[in-house]
Amino acid sequence: MVQSVVELRNVPGTEAAVGWAGGHTVVVDRPDGKAGGMGLGFNGGQLLALAVGGCYCNDLRYVAHDLGVAIGEIEVTVKLELDGAPLVATSAVLSVRCTTLDGFDAQTLIDRAWAVCTVANSLSRGVPTTLVVAAR
Repeated sequence: MVQSVVELRNVPGTEAAVGWAGGHTVVVDRPDGKAGGMGLGFNGGQLLALAVGGCYCNDLRYVAHDLGVAIGEIEVTVKLELDGAPLVATSAVLSVRCTTLDGFDAQTLIDRAWAVCTVANSLSRGVPTTLVVAAR
């Protein structure tokens, strides 16, 4: 089993949070003027869309590497639809354009990467999410 752990903490002097995993960081905030937000970082919906698209981009590279294929360009757009109260994601649609440098059929990469995309598969299968309150 593989485990991924991230940490988040508030940013002093703001109402934003900084998250990290290893040496990588990201700032999470609300839009400027919305619930104390200052527009310093991504909101949750944007992070979810980035997670889906970013994971898929990585999987295109993994599949290409496994097949010995050289990728030219990757363009991925994620349209995340949110609705309801509480606001929840109702759909995520990825548009992809991928080219190869060696004439390999890019559609094969596109399809294989989609079949193994961790985040997309997790969301499609309804990943259980649990909240645990840490001891104070």
